[in-house]
Amino acid sequence: MSSPPTDLRTTQRLQWARLALADPEVQLERASTDAGFRSYWRTYGVTPSRIVMDSPPDLEDVRPWLRIRDLLDTGGVRVPQVLARDVAQGFLLLEDLGGPTLAQVIDASNADAHMAAAIAQLVRLQALTLPDDIPTFGETLLQRDAGLFETWFIRKHLGIELDCDDAERLQLAQRRLMDNALAQARVPTHRDYMPRNLMPVAAGPAVLDFQDMVLGPIAYDAVSLLRDAFLSWPEARVQGWLQDYHAAAVEAGLPVPGLAKFLRDADWCGVQRHLKILGIFARLHHRDSKPRYLADAPRFFAYLDAVVPKYRALDPLHILLEHTLKPAFAKVSA
Repeated sequence: MSSPPTDLRTTQRLQWARLALADPEVQLERASTDAGFRSYWRTYGVTPSRIVMDSPPDLEDVRPWLRIRDLLDTGGVRVPQVLARDVAQGFLLLEDLGGPTLAQVIDASNADAHMAAAIAQLVRLQALTLPDDIPTFGETLLQRDAGLFETWFIRKHLGIELDCDDAERLQLAQRRLMDNALAQARVPTHRDYMPRNLMPVAAGPAVLDFQDMVLGPIAYDAVSLLRDAFLSWPEARVQGWLQDYHAAAVEAGLPVPGLAKFLRDADWCGVQRHLKILGIFARLHHRDSKPRYLADAPRFFAYLDAVVPKYRALDPLHILLEHTLKPAFAKVSA
């Protein structure tokens, strides 16, 4: 159980929860970590339990989260229900969706059913009409993602400066990946639609961590789900699920291309995302003292090995990986 309140924010959070629930005996315990400046707290001493989301106004404005949540909810996407809100203080009272995420309950025997539900929810999300001021996953965001890989994974983690030939290879590959993403039809894009951000509940899965939703490439979220940062599946199953997604998207009237082009777009979006996440994981390790994420780095090299050699246009990246990056990674991992 949680320790007694020791600082002002802890006291404010507990007092607000007791007021919102009209119960002076309620206590709070930490419910999850790794949510940026937001934190989540589960009530105990009350039935049913609730979740208090604490988003300190001077660190992370709760309004963008609320706005996207309300858009998704109105569009029929399953999201946490808000039972009370205090925007000025940055406190929300949410329904408690339970403990395990989809990542914690999915396995080889139940994956088809869970993926079918996740795909159905994704299609619902992608069918939404977004306000005109929702950001676009365009050149600026793609360039930022590309910079994460070079700055944090190559330079900081591998400790190397690319020579002119390798730098040109990386730049050319990143440009081709970005051009592919920019050429795709744009739909509402979660950007982290993966089992860790899905909760297996009724009418679900419920979608979490949606506040950075943008208008982006149609293949991005599907490949995020199926070539996950923390969980890998046999490629034959992934291909089957991608085809299931494609069929559902066509039926829903989404602007998805023909199957062959969609599968290529998904491959390329996956490569772009895998490079970005390697950069993010290296940043978590070196800047934020969270080394556990880099334990999954071999998963990304396996994804890249399965996809990059299939496409001659990605030969520059293939050469860079084989001759420079993979040997350097083997050295720092030894």
